[in-house]
Amino acid sequence: MTPLKLGTRGSPLALWQARFVESHLAPLADPRGVELVLIETTGDRDQASALSAMGGFGVFTKAIQDALLANRADIAVHSLKDMPTIPTEGLELAAVPARGPNRDAFVSRKWMRFDDLPTGAMVGTSSLRRRSMLLNQRPDLKLVELRGNVDTRLRKLDEQSLDAIILAEAGLVRLGLADRITELLDPQWMLPAVGQGAIGLECRTHDHASRHLAEGLNDPDTWARVTAERAMLAALGGGCLVPIGATSTVTDGVLTLRGAVLTVDGTRKVVASHTGPASTPLAVGQELAAKLFDEGAADLLKSYNSTSS
Repeated sequence: MTPLKLGTRGSPLALWQARFVESHLAPLADPRGVELVLIETTGDRDQASALSAMGGFGVFTKAIQDALLANRADIAVHSLKDMPTIPTEGLELAAVPARGPNRDAFVSRKWMRFDDLPTGAMVGTSSLRRRSMLLNQRPDLKLVELRGNVDTRLRKLDEQSLDAIILAEAGLVRLGLADRITELLDPQWMLPAVGQGAIGLECRTHDHASRHLAEGLNDPDTWARVTAERAMLAALGGGCLVPIGATSTVTDGVLTLRGAVLTVDGTRKVVASHTGPASTPLAVGQELAAKLFDEGAADLLKSYNSTSS
């Protein structure tokens, strides 16, 4: 009997996520068993270029999606924040397990808090969203492009004599490195990436058996939250190449979504919130995007497009 094949990147964090999914799918897939299929993506091959210079969309997901379409994998395991909101023909997001921690972490050997950073401090990050939000909060900072897996970035903190680096809380916690977190940044100003801390399980549209197994891991509240966040992002027309962040909660069936759009240099920022039934997350996300447009997000997005073209 052919085992259920999970397509995943080979980085330590991606493997943690894949093994987490494997451990929960194995009882459901018995007696087939579960097998990991390691796939190298464009983002894995190129560890030097800025993500924005690589096109941003799908650099960590497309190769895994290609493996799905070629039947080399049955379920793709993605970091949901890396997964484009534009669907790939023949594939669909089938499930999202319960979300992990989703804030951004300040990591430093020199300073106890972000607010302690001196004028002109050097901070490493590879994320346009983080860069924009850091500059919005502290325009004096000198930001350094930082690529590589979590261990590589932590090593560069020392090798490049950086004052601090910014990493995802989820990655540090999942890899047993929570003790490296100096401070969790306030999501009021450092809004997480859309889908941050969540794992997305993608299947072929007509592979009902794999979809059924994946759906057994779905968490309804997480699904509502990330669906709303991704709907907002899609309606704004943004992705990895535009500084957009979101926070969300579900309480007693009510979904609350807060989103922000910034210019790349962080000088302008538009923030808005919206609430609605958790049963209609697409509408909540789309309605928040409309609010952001009303508050001036279109001008910010337009200014980015003109500077990047």
